[in-house]
Amino acid sequence: MDKGAEYYARYLSGDDEGLVLLVRDYKDGLILYLNGICKNAHTAEDLCEDTFVRLVTKRPAYNGKASFKTWLYTMGRNVAYDELRKRRSVVSTDGLEIPADVSLEEKYIVDEQRAEVRRLVGYLSPKQREAVWLTYFEGMTVKETAKIMKKSENAVSILLNRAKARLKQMLTEEGIAGEDL
Repeated sequence: MDKGAEYYARYLSGDDEGLVLLVRDYKDGLILYLNGICKNAHTAEDLCEDTFVRLVTKRPAYNGKASFKTWLYTMGRNVAYDELRKRRSVVSTDGLEIPADVSLEEKYIVDEQRAEVRRLVGYLSPKQREAVWLTYFEGMTVKETAKIMKKSENAVSILLNRAKARLKQMLTEEGIAGEDL
């Protein structure tokens, strides 16, 4: 049982500290993920809050078939898409980061390249952006990403391959070689 599942079980058994620990451990990552969907930090915070409110009010059963984080992010995704359907907003992933281990002298160049990658990721399809976010920036496996997106692992792999090819093409057009990142 992972920490999230343990905290949720504590909460369900009447220990409110379990909920406090859940919010502490998962809030920031969930907000970043939801921000990628709704492209608005304030809305992402509201959606995160709505996700935790759903945990408190509906007390859904966690079955352990996926990691707690995957289960929680799926719930957050559902909350976000419910809200987006109401608003008919565009799905986007803003705020993506590409990790890089660079010297201090290269930091400015790398920051500029990251900003360009973030901008270009916005041109990917909504499903590609979501797959890229979950897999590369949330560190989830293709299997976990597939579960959250309600797609097969093969479909997620195809989305990721197409997203990488499109990003590489756009980066080349912008004069940024893939090995520079």
